[in-house]
Formats: sequence, C-alpha cells, structure tokens
Amino acid sequence: MNPEELKGMQKAVRKAKRIATEKAGELHDLVEDRLPAAYEEIPALAQATYDACKAWAEVEAAFRAAEVEIN
Repeated sequence: MNPEELKGMQKAVRKAKRIATEKAGELHDLVEDRLPAAYEEIPALAQATYDACKAWAEVEAAFRAAEVEIN
C-alpha cells in the first residue's frame, strides 16, 4: 500500500466517524427531547447507530493494520 492509498483510508475513517457521531447525536436527541412519546423510533435509530459505529470500527481497524504494515 502506498501513502496515497493510506491517505484515502484515513479519509474514509474520518467520514465513517463523522457518520457514527451524527447517528449517536440523533439517538441522544431522541432520548433527551422526544421520549417517551417517540419510543417507537428507538429500535430503528439504535440499529442505525450500531451499524454506523460498527462500520467505523471496521474501517479504523483496517486503517491501523495498513498503517502498521507500511511502517
């Protein structure tokens, strides 16, 4: 892997983290502002948050492994 590919992976990590953070924020807003009335939204929003965090963790792990491989 060359430095350009590594930079691309790092950009993907930042994007995935941003998406996960946004989903976490949406979940937080649901809990803080709209419960108990919006309780039916919990499962879908929780799943979306989980999926976004898992996607970030996978991209982060791949980036760290590639980073170690280069160095």
